[in-house]
Amino acid sequence: MGRRDQRGVVLPSPVMMLSVVAVVMAAVAFVVTRGPQPAEREITTVAQPSTSATPTPSATAAPAPTRTPKPVVRKKVMVEVFNNTSTKGLAATASQKAATVGWQVVGTDNWYGSVPATTVYYPAKLKREGKQLALDLGIKRTAKAVDPMKLDRLTIILTGPLH
Repeated sequence: MGRRDQRGVVLPSPVMMLSVVAVVMAAVAFVVTRGPQPAEREITTVAQPSTSATPTPSATAAPAPTRTPKPVVRKKVMVEVFNNTSTKGLAATASQKAATVGWQVVGTDNWYGSVPATTVYYPAKLKREGKQLALDLGIKRTAKAVDPMKLDRLTIILTGPLH
């Protein structure tokens, strides 16, 4: 065996070498793939064509047909009104108001639970009707119906008198 010399060179570990090579390659890739600096662009407006020149014949375009939404048929939609206050007769008063505007009120009762504000609850298939009922009665809040509400009608839960 040969003698060991104290003046040897310390070689870095393979992991250190791979790390240095990876960083150098990433830097080179960044510089090579970097695009040019964004140039400042001047935006000019397009001049409107002059109408004093020769008039060109133009066909009158018919207005696009507009789809008119189907009217809400109030008499066909059932409505239940619930009172969530201690004020007696509130549901009856609100149901009279709804019936006067044309809604088919099928029941009134008390609601036991916590509702943040007077709300019209609607099943998915009656969303448009629920929004219309809220407009008719001046109710600002609508929401999807939840259990135990029936899914074939609109449900109003009152937390105060209607205005």
